[in-house]
Amino acid sequence: MIKYYRLINYIILVTVGILLSAGCTNGFEEINKDPYGVTKDEASRDAYSESAAMLAIQSWVVPTFPNACQFIECLLGGSWGGYFSDSNPGFNGKNFATYRPEPDWNKVLFTDIITNIYPNYRALNDVTDDEILLSVAEICKVAALHRVADAYGPIPYSKIGEDGELNAPFDSQEQVYRTMFKELTDAVDILTIRQAESFSPNADKVFNGNIVAWIKFANSLKLRLAMRLAYVDPDLAQQMAEEAVAHEVGVMESNADNARIGGFGKDGNPFHRIMYLWNGGDSRVSADITSYMNGFQDPRREKYFTQSTFTANDNVAQNGYFGLRSGIMIPAAQEAQKYANYNVTSNTPMLWMNAAEVAFLRAEGALRGWNMGAESAEACYEQGIRLSFEEWDAGGVDSYLADNGRTPLPYIDPMGKNTYSGEVSNITVAWKEDADFEENLERIITQKWIAIFPLGLEAWAEYRRTGYPFFMPVVMNNSGGVVDTALGPRRLAYPGEEITTNEENVRYAIDNYLKGPDNMATRVWWDAKK
Repeated sequence: MIKYYRLINYIILVTVGILLSAGCTNGFEEINKDPYGVTKDEASRDAYSESAAMLAIQSWVVPTFPNACQFIECLLGGSWGGYFSDSNPGFNGKNFATYRPEPDWNKVLFTDIITNIYPNYRALNDVTDDEILLSVAEICKVAALHRVADAYGPIPYSKIGEDGELNAPFDSQEQVYRTMFKELTDAVDILTIRQAESFSPNADKVFNGNIVAWIKFANSLKLRLAMRLAYVDPDLAQQMAEEAVAHEVGVMESNADNARIGGFGKDGNPFHRIMYLWNGGDSRVSADITSYMNGFQDPRREKYFTQSTFTANDNVAQNGYFGLRSGIMIPAAQEAQKYANYNVTSNTPMLWMNAAEVAFLRAEGALRGWNMGAESAEACYEQGIRLSFEEWDAGGVDSYLADNGRTPLPYIDPMGKNTYSGEVSNITVAWKEDADFEENLERIITQKWIAIFPLGLEAWAEYRRTGYPFFMPVVMNNSGGVVDTALGPRRLAYPGEEITTNEENVRYAIDNYLKGPDNMATRVWWDAKK
């Protein structure tokens, strides 16, 4: 019985001890130290500790915790990725949308992800030698931390916890990516040998212990990361992309392969809590994505969004899929919350990656002349759209694919305050074989952007990498001249806490890796398109 009490204490300390850390990497070894001296055999009994650590890691890839999800997915990724707009007027003057986030907002992606992933990752290594579990954990670590690197550039990665160090040196973003490619390749190699096996679904809220599914996800993630390097290191990008697609198990090709996490507990899906329960809804759907989908008359609108709820007193002729423009002076809540909302319930699983995204990645690769299998860029592009329609159970895909006339609509604000009369884009849906590279690239990225909703951080990364899709400029740029309104933010500045607790390493990273001031205008390494 004493051993079981020790085990319980160990699990609790692993999963909540991170809350006691002052900075990103400060106190790392203490977090992972077992004060009760439980042996690996004791901690592994009935796989309690393995499951606890694995589930904790998975819950931080795309955060399932409402507060972290709000800051990272809605206020940050949602705003800059064109998916969501702030509908809480209390955020005025201090939000990401107008390029002046509060300092405490700026740190969440960095601090919360790193200080939750690594302790649990190390805890898993401390209690098991199972190479299947460790390989899956490696894949999850990459899935979580590439998002951090994409936002900040150089981050602590390979040296966290090394030789008992509490204040970890940073890796350049290039080194982070090269290390991630190796980690994904090594994990896939191990899992491929053991692909006929499985592991406990109690330790897996994504694929229920299906090893083949994890291999496909890892290869697909490798393809995503490879494409990120298309403009900064095209040779490495092509090599990694072709390796991922050519692997014997391959990449995601059907919606049965989609990576989603569920099982949220009493709080339910955090998007539902944020957009419906907190203050009547702290976010609404962005006018950027509704303008595109309205222009295309996209049948997925009714699946993605609720309609607006204006009344006769608002002098709005009719309701529809009217998003709220981002980067504005947020109106009173009773007005802002009448705009279209995300059609999400407390039980809706959260997306990590879908087969549609993979098809669009292959389409871009084929457009660049890479070997993405037998399919052409056009075939992969159309497959991506078909997969998305199937995923959302939307009809009319054939007519949608054939439409060569409709384009995104200018935004007309139903309340008349934030209308944008400029042209958003003249891109159409139907593939054009005789179009130039940039036109078809915009076509691919636009449809991928629609299909991966609501992955805001991924949308923001692809916007920075390619310049697509085009977004409406913010009405209010509160960056003090730091951020170019036409370009938008290119990265996040490092949290003040990390500078305070890890100053030497942060300064070294800024001076030697970042190649620019530590602000939102400096480009990350792969943001290299001319």
